[in-house]
Amino acid sequence: MKFSKTFTAEPEHIDVMGHVNNAVWVQWVQDMATAHWEAVADPVHAAEFVWLVVRHEIDYRGNITEGESVTGETWIPGPAKGAQSGRRVNFRNAEGKIIVSALTNWAMLHRETQRLARIRPEVIAPFLLEQE
Repeated sequence: MKFSKTFTAEPEHIDVMGHVNNAVWVQWVQDMATAHWEAVADPVHAAEFVWLVVRHEIDYRGNITEGESVTGETWIPGPAKGAQSGRRVNFRNAEGKIIVSALTNWAMLHRETQRLARIRPEVIAPFLLEQE
């Protein structure tokens, strides 16, 4: 399933170029992943596991300035591999154009032991896009 969230550029998000700083986009990618997990995960799974970023790959095709908003959309594009799962995040401007696109990899850990945990199908299933 896809998950959406809107972000508005505040003064502290703006860099010397007059638009949202790249570090802010990375934070928004993480905010999207966290919000999606909190909104959809089974409470038992949310209590047992945490996620850490392994890799971010981000393409910047545009930007926004102070006061402008983007809508982020995220989903898990395919099955997990061991303790890792990929995630796609796209940010669209007011015209609907994708201006920032990220493919990220996350590792799932047991909250208590902080050790890697194999991602079981029932943990990832609520986040996967249904195949048409």
